[in-house]
Amino acid sequence: MGDDTIYGMFQCRRYLSNTDCAACVAAATADILSCSGGISSHLVYDGCSLRYGPFSFFTEAIRGVNGILCGNQTSKGETNKDDFSEEVKQVLNKLQIATPKIPNYYAATKTQSIYAIAQCVETVSANSEVPGATKLKAPINYKYNDLKAATNNFNEENRLGGGGFGNVYKGTLKNGKVIAVKKLFSGQSKKLEDDFESEVKFLSNVHHRNLVRLLGFCNKGQERIIVYEYMTNGSLDKLLFGKEKGCLNWKQRYDMVLGTARGLAYLHEEFYVSIIHRDIKSGNILLDHELQPKISDFGLARFLPSDQSKLNTRFAGTLGYTAPEYTIYGQLSEKVDTYSYGIVVLEIISGQKSTEIVKNNYNDDDDHEYLIKQAWKLYEQGKHLELVDKNLDPNDYDVEEVKRVIEIALMCTQASPSKRPKMSQVVVLLTSKAQLENLQPSMPVFIESNLKSQGSNFGSNATVSSDSILSAR
Repeated sequence: MGDDTIYGMFQCRRYLSNTDCAACVAAATADILSCSGGISSHLVYDGCSLRYGPFSFFTEAIRGVNGILCGNQTSKGETNKDDFSEEVKQVLNKLQIATPKIPNYYAATKTQSIYAIAQCVETVSANSEVPGATKLKAPINYKYNDLKAATNNFNEENRLGGGGFGNVYKGTLKNGKVIAVKKLFSGQSKKLEDDFESEVKFLSNVHHRNLVRLLGFCNKGQERIIVYEYMTNGSLDKLLFGKEKGCLNWKQRYDMVLGTARGLAYLHEEFYVSIIHRDIKSGNILLDHELQPKISDFGLARFLPSDQSKLNTRFAGTLGYTAPEYTIYGQLSEKVDTYSYGIVVLEIISGQKSTEIVKNNYNDDDDHEYLIKQAWKLYEQGKHLELVDKNLDPNDYDVEEVKRVIEIALMCTQASPSKRPKMSQVVVLLTSKAQLENLQPSMPVFIESNLKSQGSNFGSNATVSSDSILSAR
């Protein structure tokens, strides 16, 4: 065909489902026609890319395209233009060295104010040379005495909270930097005991704007400590249920719903190893100075086996948030996190704890019930809005948007894990305006009688009787 030959390539990111990939193909095919019949074009979306041209470009490292679309937003804060440009260079340099060395050629990084990802097409070899590369910054190996001093000898007054893996303390280093210091309980994970430093170094590469940043670690004797960035506004549960209860408006709550979904989607589908959190709850969602959500404790989750089969394992979660198939049978998959996320969303909307018993208004045999059952009954009756936190101003939110988010939360808590959406699909549902008629949720499983007697926080050896389960109709 000689000079008439045209080469083309379409690529979806690995975390997209077949349906989402097909949708991205259709959108890209339509949009690329706006290139006015140019002899070559390159279109890039968050989830896919499309390129064509008169030469074979399949094995080249792409350094530029004919058209680039840039946003017109300026960076927040008082960042100097020259400083910002230098920060951009640092981000790109990190990606240039990291991407070819990671399986699937996919990497992400961040600085103080910039987030970036990179992915090579699968036809590019790992030997492709890219100039200006620097090594990724390794996590800091802190001295135990420095962390001890920063937390005033791990003083109880400095304790920010605790969970199944350890206690967290606020610390101030000698240079004035404020940090969060998590002192792990011994014996929680054989893997952490055997290979603690390499695990922490691995997790320091997990970068996303909705995940708490791991800064470093300390490994001294029996002490194993992880150091995280400090979150100014603490945990979500304190804002929802504490002294400041009712202070969040709908926009802030929606941002938390969406940001948490994006963070989980990254852990499950965008990082090159799928990570299951196993203990998603409002107490593990922290808030920065702008009230943006960041998931904590993800680094302590076990990794999903490569065959993604069901896994029987010790229980490590919080009752009231944990999916029934994991609570009873120890069956672990990403859908365990999806279920917990759905519960958290219901808490965000209602301002009610998942383990709190409330009186209903249905005049039926069950005059008191937990949040998930209350939400389902209101949905069945088309009374979604009765679930909304009474502290919210009705003029502050769009009724249809709130109903939509409630329905998405109930989709996440369906009894069958296979019916629950992937977290990337949840992000799409939250950000699109498509109707949900064909995606109506089915009834959840209700964990009832043992919630109060067993207590809300379970350790690794906790068990739950199947007698406490009311099966879906």
